[in-house]
Amino acid sequence: MSNMRTEKDSMGEMQVPADAMYGASTARAVENFPVSELRFSREFIRALGRIKQAAATVNCSLGKLGADQAELIVQAAKEVSEGKWDSEFVVDIFQTGSGTSTNMNANEVIACRCNQIDEKVSVHPNDHVNMGQSSNDVIPTAIHLAATDLLVYELLPALRHLLQAIEAKAGETMDAVKIGRTHLMDATPITLGQEISGWARQIDLGIRRLESTLPRITELAQGGTAVGTGLNTHPDFGRMIAAELSNSYGITFSESRNHFEAQAAQDAAVELSGQLRTVAVSLVKIANDVRLLNAGPRCGIGEITVPAVQPGSSIMPGKVNPVIAESLAQVSAQVIGNDAAIAFGGASGLLDLNVMLPVMAHNLLESERLMASASRMFADKCISGLVANRDRCADQIEWSMSMVTSLAPVIGYDRASQIAKQAVSEGKTVRQICLEEGVLPEDELDRLLDPASMLAPQA
Repeated sequence: MSNMRTEKDSMGEMQVPADAMYGASTARAVENFPVSELRFSREFIRALGRIKQAAATVNCSLGKLGADQAELIVQAAKEVSEGKWDSEFVVDIFQTGSGTSTNMNANEVIACRCNQIDEKVSVHPNDHVNMGQSSNDVIPTAIHLAATDLLVYELLPALRHLLQAIEAKAGETMDAVKIGRTHLMDATPITLGQEISGWARQIDLGIRRLESTLPRITELAQGGTAVGTGLNTHPDFGRMIAAELSNSYGITFSESRNHFEAQAAQDAAVELSGQLRTVAVSLVKIANDVRLLNAGPRCGIGEITVPAVQPGSSIMPGKVNPVIAESLAQVSAQVIGNDAAIAFGGASGLLDLNVMLPVMAHNLLESERLMASASRMFADKCISGLVANRDRCADQIEWSMSMVTSLAPVIGYDRASQIAKQAVSEGKTVRQICLEEGVLPEDELDRLLDPASMLAPQA
């Protein structure tokens, strides 16, 4: 007994697995694009299902689709959006640049499911499931829906969680005075909390940058059909689809102000990716600071200790590495690399359609998903358990020659510089040199060399 069946599309017959819910168009795409193991993500398939569900509802209300057909499409599309048929979405990411193959994959799966539910009602993948639509507006709409879905419900909450963890740690360590470092060299004192507060501000600004993209990423291309003119659909279709999808996601979406821009370009996706890149850069800075401050524990800076989550070496017993920060840095590298592909894709729009949609969608959604997971991991497994090594911090302050900076306004820059060099050459502290040479009275020296007096501007 054959495990294949014959299906037809506009180009002829195709052999399709007997138990597959997709048809000839999808099978042809699988045959044409055997490139990778990469497939569209759950969020993207959810978006496709919700678009088809909304389209059936709107087309029915406009009198263009029969109630029986609409009801079946809504039911089947809802199953797609909920993930019931994810295994049937088999087309490679590296396919036709419009994503037509994946749009047809959705149309065929939904039509097949409709005919399974009620074989007496005819539902055609193109004529009914795809009514009033084109891959050229469906796929850009799905990108915006999925990207907004991840941004609002996954990434922004994860970054806010990380921000709270960093702010809490800054508060805990605001009195832990340590040496500052510029150019990786000793500088004037700072508290660990002050240093960490800079990380918090980076994340806060990153959240604001991402939020600022929402007015553009929530504009939807649906209603433009093939080239933005809206041929073969109702004038109200785009507006009504946006309203349906707003209800579905609990997010306010709107019809694109200009369908020609929405389909010919992907600037909103490029913008969002650019802001993701900025946040990734911030996360690398924070991860690297954690790794530097944790370095040691005995032969490095060692001003903090991060939680020990696993053995750090297969050969060196007792070694523990800052692996959570390392993971975060690698995620950030991936996000920055994804942004390069997205920027290239955005620059590759040709006249009335961008033809890099699948790879842009894949990279954008991957960046959001990775950053959300890594931010929560970093907050829970690194920042929250980070400990200030206060004795080590205090010892390094006293030993630093940069302490002489507070003496410069009193004894002059040249004399202060001479003392710093002498301290280094003789292996002594600035305080010891000043006492030995009677540079200032001891009580005045204690006042000027008090690290707490160096943490803010002085009147």
